Amino acid sequence: MKWKKFTINTTTEAEDLVSMMLNELGVGGVQIEDNIPLSEADTKGMFIDILPELAPDDGTSRLSFFLHLYDEDENVNVNEADAGTGAETEASTENEDTADSDAAADNSYTIDDKKWTEEEIAELLEAVREGLKEMSTYTDIGAGTIEEGTTEDTDWRDNWKQYFKPIEIGSFIIKPSWEDIPESDLDAVSDGSMKVIEIDPGTAFGTGSHETTQLCMMALERIVKEGDRILDIGTGSGILGIAALKCGAGDVLATELDEMCAPSIRDNAEFNSISDEQFRLIIGNVLGDDEVIAEVKENAPGGYDVVIANILAPVIVMLAGSGAVDEFIKKDGIFITSGIIDTKLQDVISAFEANPAWHIEEINERGEWRSVAARRV
Repeated sequence: MKWKKFTINTTTEAEDLVSMMLNELGVGGVQIEDNIPLSEADTKGMFIDILPELAPDDGTSRLSFFLHLYDEDENVNVNEADAGTGAETEASTENEDTADSDAAADNSYTIDDKKWTEEEIAELLEAVREGLKEMSTYTDIGAGTIEEGTTEDTDWRDNWKQYFKPIEIGSFIIKPSWEDIPESDLDAVSDGSMKVIEIDPGTAFGTGSHETTQLCMMALERIVKEGDRILDIGTGSGILGIAALKCGAGDVLATELDEMCAPSIRDNAEFNSISDEQFRLIIGNVLGDDEVIAEVKENAPGGYDVVIANILAPVIVMLAGSGAVDEFIKKDGIFITSGIIDTKLQDVISAFEANPAWHIEEINERGEWRSVAARRV
């Protein structure tokens, strides 16, 4: 299989924004290379014995993403194998197994890849360039150039797994399925004082390592009550909906624009022994899609107790406006938002203040990111 590798040359200041933009455009994962040293706060909840030695931080960052190229011959071969006799199918399967065993990649956890045509790639790159141009008006994106290369399907796909270790956020331990609970936390997990969330991010945003996710999780710990009904807008990996259920919520309805996230979300719910009845997923947009809006309202006719949106500030501004989330949430319900870069905080505050349905309860920060929680009055 052939892949195209694209690398954006930017700054450490802009790397989070660029990553989130790529996620919104349907790019499944991003590899970040920078020389920012980990602080004591960064490593406090991480279980890593030896930290990497880095060159001096020069403020630059390289964000790489990989796109699986659509190969007409590859698809023809697959179709021919499917149409063959039972013996041919067995031989094909045997060859695939042999190829898998010979490959360097660890296939214990793989991504359901979208195959991109050249036309789709051209459209994506144009959207990325437009996004970088707009971003440059309010933050330093550095060179903002895009490098292109081609690669084979090798172990780069799973190399990132070695860096995804269990982390602690409040009373949560977030760990990937291939890692064990740290021995030092076994007693706390056993007595219920620590709650384990098992997450494999796959194509979705949300491993718990980002400040915006952490801000939302800490808010959920404070706000969610037993039996609460939750709406999670832009669920990504499903981590916040899962966290809400671990805090005692009765059920979660999650929405997501990117259908590629669905397998990852379902897997993550299963990892945490969460049923389809507890965690429902809708693929669609709560802004402007009448069918989705109707389904969201029908699911909780009396309104939701808590709504979560860890997205981007411009989207939150729309969600805070009249006729959006204020129609989904019950009186005294709480709307938890994050994904807000500090330079966009005032835009979000102004949007909440312009809608008499909301009263801002708290504003929290972590690094350059902000979270705003508002009560429905």
